[in-house]
Amino acid sequence: MDNGNDRFKYLKLAGKIREKIDRKTYLAGERPPAIQELHEQLNISISTIYRAYVELEKEGLIEARPKSGYYVRPFEPNKLHSVPCHISPPDPDKIDSVSVARSVLESISSPKLLPLGAAVISPDILPHRQLARILKEISVQEMRSINRYATAEGAPGLRRQIALRTLGISEGISADDILITNGCMEALTLALKTVVQKGDIVAIENPTFCRLHNLMEQLGFEIAEVPVDPKNGLVVKELEKILHTRKVKACLFTPNFHNPLGTLMPDERKERLVTLLNRHEIPVIEDDVFSDLHNGKGRPNSLKVYDRKELVLTCSSYSKILTPGLRIGWIIPGNRFKEKVWKLKTSVSISTSALDQYVLSRFMSSGMFDRYLRSLRTTIRKQVRDTALAVEKHFPKGTRLILPQGGMLLWIQLPHGVNSLEVYKRALEQTISIVPGIVCSASRDFTNFIRINCGYPVTELIRKGIATLGRIVDELCMESHSKHLLVSGAKNNTQAHVESSFSLGCTPLLVEGSRS
Repeated sequence: MDNGNDRFKYLKLAGKIREKIDRKTYLAGERPPAIQELHEQLNISISTIYRAYVELEKEGLIEARPKSGYYVRPFEPNKLHSVPCHISPPDPDKIDSVSVARSVLESISSPKLLPLGAAVISPDILPHRQLARILKEISVQEMRSINRYATAEGAPGLRRQIALRTLGISEGISADDILITNGCMEALTLALKTVVQKGDIVAIENPTFCRLHNLMEQLGFEIAEVPVDPKNGLVVKELEKILHTRKVKACLFTPNFHNPLGTLMPDERKERLVTLLNRHEIPVIEDDVFSDLHNGKGRPNSLKVYDRKELVLTCSSYSKILTPGLRIGWIIPGNRFKEKVWKLKTSVSISTSALDQYVLSRFMSSGMFDRYLRSLRTTIRKQVRDTALAVEKHFPKGTRLILPQGGMLLWIQLPHGVNSLEVYKRALEQTISIVPGIVCSASRDFTNFIRINCGYPVTELIRKGIATLGRIVDELCMESHSKHLLVSGAKNNTQAHVESSFSLGCTPLLVEGSRS
């Protein structure tokens, strides 16, 4: 029979290995140290090491393979609730934007949590088999030519494939107009550094992509927030008012399938927006990362279509829709900013992975890419609707959302008096990841909104997670009523834009929570 000290030893060792798996020191598919190796290295008995590995196997973190040893298991959604989570949520009564954002970013990246936070697609949907086949077919001679630094602007074949897909969306774009980046975030960073200096004011949407505020802060830019409505996107009239009162140097907007609202800005509003900014000689950076996940007949127009002064810098990526592991993004800066973007790229990261570019170029040119996109759009559209219906079923009355016009996110308004940060905190305790609306606003608006990812099929596990969220919201509703803390009175201008559209039912696809 083992004494307490032996038990402590194997649990302590299991904890150390678990931490390395959590921190991605040991990656999925890799072997942790062999039992004999650890025995010699740490001077711990083989039985203790074996018990530590059995413990990790029970948790679903590693698996034993016959005649091969132990391996780190890949992320599996159906195992999410078997592993405890140790992310510390912020105190809702002591809101600090930096700590809140850090906690949320940790949670949406954690493989231990039900993936309703990060805007990611289920690994089961991604084209791993096709990409693996391309890698397998690379000859030694091809690898020799790939295994070198790529040019700063990127591989010509990949840039050509991207340019081909701008036909009918942004006219006159060739491979020479495109610069490949390490994901869309690098593209956005290069664009911002090209047109804005430290201390300048950048107009962004409110709400917006939750990582954008941190990027602005790190680059030293001030922010002017422009409200967004769920039906037509950015409120151009409000931007006009801001331009009359503040010296805005650049704008960063997501006109196509806005994150988090999912809104598609109508073409006439896009034209009005670009015409306004052209008149004021203000550059606009366009985040176009979700445009391929459209629900309509074709990819929507880019802002570049309406640009007459080369002031639109379009940034995008295939990391969201193809595979996060291929960190491929790009920027179309236009002739006005092309040279400066190129110089910044060479100084920041020299170039982008040549192997990643080669694999993606082969995939796009093979015909598999377009078939995959057609299938993906159908799949994501169904998952968004299924998730919305689950919210309708399990969330209390007073919950509102509008089915997005594209993308894979749901922006949900909770009943008044429900603090989304408290929902986030209690969801973490149930190993569920969400994004509280407060981190999508620099001015801390949208305290009763949450964002949910629909990139995963609505399995029984996802349904249970949504039902749990509904119970959490219901509990907070009752607590709010009992403490007489229901929100009342005037709302700020930004949140009023969103709520007025919800209450008017601006689209027939409005879904309201039904559970009493």
